[in-house]
This record gives sequence, C-alpha cells and structure tokens, in this order.
Amino acid sequence: MNIISNRTWTRKGFSLLWDVQALFSIAEPSGVISMRQFFSMPGQWPDDLPAAEGDALIVAGLEGCLDILSEKDAVLWMETDLKHCILSFQDEYEGDAALIFWLPGGKYRIIPNIAAQTYHWKCTAPDRDRHLPIGRNLWAGAENEVYRILQSQENNPDPDGPAWAGLYHPRVS
Repeated sequence: MNIISNRTWTRKGFSLLWDVQALFSIAEPSGVISMRQFFSMPGQWPDDLPAAEGDALIVAGLEGCLDILSEKDAVLWMETDLKHCILSFQDEYEGDAALIFWLPGGKYRIIPNIAAQTYHWKCTAPDRDRHLPIGRNLWAGAENEVYRILQSQENNPDPDGPAWAGLYHPRVS
C-alpha cells in the first residue's frame, strides 16, 4: 500500500478526498464547483484555479452521480464522459494542477482490497446494493499506483484509521 502524507496531492494529480479538515485547509466552500460546472469547462478552463493557492480544482457531486446511475451506465459514464473531462483538465494544465473530487462519505464507501490492489465504490441509493469498480474505471488498471492520503496531524497514522483522508493518483491515463 502506497501512502502520501505531504501536500503533493494538492498541487498535481487526481484525488478523491473525504476529510473535512483537509478540504478546508486548501479551499473555501465557495471554491468547490459542481459536477455540472466541471462538465462545462473543457475547452474553457480558468487561468486561476480556486483552491490550493491556484493549483487545484475541487469538484463535488461524484457520489450522487455514481449512486443514481445503474451499474452499467455508471461504468460507461466513468470510462467515457468523466474520463474525457479529467484528461482535458490534465492536458490543459500539463499535469501541474490537482483535480480533487470531494466525496464526503468516501471513507466508508470506498472499499479497498489491498491484496488485489483494487478499490470499489459502495452505492447506497435505494435498491442499489452494489459495488462499482471505481479504481479500475478511474485509473484504467493502474490501481497499484494509487496512494492513500494521510493527515499527518492525526495521532493514529494507521492508513485504515482516522488519518485516512483520501486517495491520490499522480496521473489518469
């Protein structure tokens, strides 16, 4: 298991973040955008990003999208539409900016399988008791390059404990 406890994840790469203190340390609530806003940005990316002193874009709403779509539609949406926007972001900023998806319930809904190096999303929408292969879909099989973001001020540095703040990947491909 890879662990990252420095602030690299706020300056470049792709993260899934659920720790409130980590979020507020890099952005004001007004600096978080919706999925709708994110999907309108390709081709019109801002010069100055609203978080991490201009180095990051934080997007809220991924949880709802994954929960409401059927499994087949969610997988297709992640592999096509969402990935298109993520790659457009990375291309625009040439890998020198961070794209962070805010997932308030992520700590309890991201299901890791450390032995297999996979991550699944536990859907909670009514009649949707299923797990989506979020790692495979977002990181195109490069789940072994995913880092767990740990908050260094936590007394318990256990990667499965309260210090676990999110997941980071240096680059989506």
